Amino acid sequence: MERTASSGDRPTMRERFDRLTDAYRCFLTGSCPSQRAADVAGLILSGVCGLVPEDRARSLAEHCHGSSVELTCLSLTLVERITSRLTSRSLSPAVTLYCVEMLAVLFQDLDLMSHLIHQFQTEDQIISHLAAKTVSTCVFYQLHQSGAISPVWQQKCVRVFYSSPSGPELDACLWSLTEVLKRLLKGAHQDILGELLAALDSSLCALCSKFLPEERKEGAQCLVDVTSSRRWATTWCLLLDLLEVLTASSLTCAAGVCLKSQRITHTRSSALLTTVSGSSRYFVKKRALLLLKRALLQKAGEDWALGGSTGLRYKRFHSDMNMLAQSVLTAVTADWLQSVQVESASYFGGTRRVRGQEGQKPDCVMLRSVSLLLLKSVELHIQTAGATGVDSATEVYGYLQSLWGFLRRCGVQLTEVTHRCCWVGLLFGDQDDDMMEAAKALFSIFLHHRRCSGLDDLAVSEAACASGCNPHCHFLLLLQSISFDHSILLDFLISTETCFLEYFVRYLKYLRADWRGFAAACGRIGSPDGRLSPAASAGGDALKATYEGEPDQVEVSSCVRPTGVIPPAVTTRPAAGFHLVEYDSSDQSDPENMEVSQEEPGPSVCEKSRFSALDVKQELSGPPVPIGHRQYEPSASELNSALERRREGERASSCPTASGQLTCETLARAVICMSELREVVTRLQTKKLFPYNPSSLLKLLAQVQNCS
Repeated sequence: MERTASSGDRPTMRERFDRLTDAYRCFLTGSCPSQRAADVAGLILSGVCGLVPEDRARSLAEHCHGSSVELTCLSLTLVERITSRLTSRSLSPAVTLYCVEMLAVLFQDLDLMSHLIHQFQTEDQIISHLAAKTVSTCVFYQLHQSGAISPVWQQKCVRVFYSSPSGPELDACLWSLTEVLKRLLKGAHQDILGELLAALDSSLCALCSKFLPEERKEGAQCLVDVTSSRRWATTWCLLLDLLEVLTASSLTCAAGVCLKSQRITHTRSSALLTTVSGSSRYFVKKRALLLLKRALLQKAGEDWALGGSTGLRYKRFHSDMNMLAQSVLTAVTADWLQSVQVESASYFGGTRRVRGQEGQKPDCVMLRSVSLLLLKSVELHIQTAGATGVDSATEVYGYLQSLWGFLRRCGVQLTEVTHRCCWVGLLFGDQDDDMMEAAKALFSIFLHHRRCSGLDDLAVSEAACASGCNPHCHFLLLLQSISFDHSILLDFLISTETCFLEYFVRYLKYLRADWRGFAAACGRIGSPDGRLSPAASAGGDALKATYEGEPDQVEVSSCVRPTGVIPPAVTTRPAAGFHLVEYDSSDQSDPENMEVSQEEPGPSVCEKSRFSALDVKQELSGPPVPIGHRQYEPSASELNSALERRREGERASSCPTASGQLTCETLARAVICMSELREVVTRLQTKKLFPYNPSSLLKLLAQVQNCS
């Protein structure tokens, strides 16, 4: 009888659900619930822990509207919402006191954290994920309250990572750790971040050694075992997300010591490459490839790491980057590209299947990632290996040939273009940041080939066009794609989201020393058949092109755009923590050594000027307008001077043949575009509206204009 009475006094599951719902509504409206804080804490704990056996029997008889799963989800969501609001300090003082009292009861008296972590093991994926999300917010809340990481959660992660059982428990630990590390990186809690990673370092290395073994054969066998089920594929993606966070955290180590777990992406790069070629799940391949690309570009965590990197690097950073690059090149030499699978392009509805003769579009994200991964690896290799001579040039050319073969196999075809230099704009045209990185890497490859091949300038230019890495062609095709609009170049210069400033400065330094090659490239770009026109010779000598395309040259599918299409607008919001590259006077640069300083961070946009990029745009053209639709409107005097330059250019470049006229027109439009860019930058600098000091840039533009 006593047991029956006791059971009757306990609130039913429906009553608990209704009370928690009322409390949740009160918190949403910013008011305190009518119940005591301790009572609400007891209701939350009962929901998190689930039903006792007699409650479960009664719930079946009562047919209450709130099931056990719904009660648990509501309890977890309520705790997550309260801790998040307290951390962000968005509650009123009265509600804050109420919530602090309630959480003190939950964490100190009722040991809520242990019960939350226990939910990691549940087979219900929704509850397991909500528990991981709630634990992450609670860990960060306790960090703000006591300045320490929850020992219960930390010990749980260590134990699970060492045992690494398959199931929701490992997934929840991976997700919660990734979220906590992200929050620490965003909040610049470097000391706490270091302590947490030091405590988890050995367990993380043990976990990754099972997923990413060092031996290639062992790695291939491991991939077959762990990706055979859908659950393991999810675990793989969660692990790759964690590796990106760890890689991003290594960029904040400055000159300090970097832990082994923070270097896993670099030290286990060979195993990651095996994942790209051997995993049975396509989205796992894609995620691993993107991780490698971001690590090589030093852009890990760029989507959410608001603090940015310090610009300084840890002691073994350069050796780790070289290790990653060498792993890529070694894999390419071993025909890794032949085993990389590229499926058809997908959209929100799934994988698009096109009927008729149009065929299927290849996944351009994979194509761009593979191409950029190889190009940047080659760039790092030639910068650090110090190899010279014909053998080194032949080695680099072999890597490029492997890339062309990969693109051909994946259906990227170039029948619409006349030579291979067009492929950069075609493949990277809708991704400005990747396009600039590819152009910069190809420029370094070109300089290396020019230095090592032993050929004269004409032969070097022809060989560069044959291998698709002529920097003059790349720059002219970029100008052509933006209709020679200098205002879009200005947007690139102001934006901090691409490396255009560094690329542009390096190219201008080379352009002033090779104006003849630039004129020859204008002949190739202006000629309908892609051949060098005789009028393109700056010294009067006829330049003949030996490259007219190969029978099996690459063709362009519908996944890439023609070069005449204007690329999407460049976003110019200044990213917090990003620094513009600072370069010295152009007079101090050697034509053979055109590197722009990357080691020491330059002043940020905010430090250089009190005006933002938006101020610059409004000064140029009034209210902000998308770049694709906005045209710069010069003053009357500027318009007259531009027209006069055009007339002089037309008179000076009058050519007898049609191809010669196209050559001279391309050359004249390029010169006018850079001249107009120089004028508008000068005007903005005079009004102190330019976000950094462009003196060296203006000097280079003036020298290039004098060459014309």
